[in-house]
Amino acid sequence: MAEPVAAQISFDQFMAVDIRKGTVLRAEPYPEARKPAIKLWVDFGGEIGVKQSSAQVTVHYTPDALVGRAVMAVVNFPPRQIGKFMSEVLVLGVPDPDGAVVLLAPDLDVPNGARMF
Repeated sequence: MAEPVAAQISFDQFMAVDIRKGTVLRAEPYPEARKPAIKLWVDFGGEIGVKQSSAQVTVHYTPDALVGRAVMAVVNFPPRQIGKFMSEVLVLGVPDPDGAVVLLAPDLDVPNGARMF
């Protein structure tokens, strides 16, 4: 079943969401999470630095397979407590046909911190 189409937003509202490319430096299982998740430490380059996130991506990814992987994330949401872990960015993905998350990433190499627009 397709998701309903979201309400329209202005270009300025879209640009207020700061989505950047990062590279996963470290990844660990997060067995304490209510839903299966992996803790990520993502490098967004000099301006933003390394930020952490909890991602429910355990169906398609292992912590070892995520290290070195490019990801896209929203970097300007306020930090959010996920159990005992503080998630500082929202790593982006889309659901596969079964609802498991598939991570979004650029298909060519771009610098860490590159902004999506």
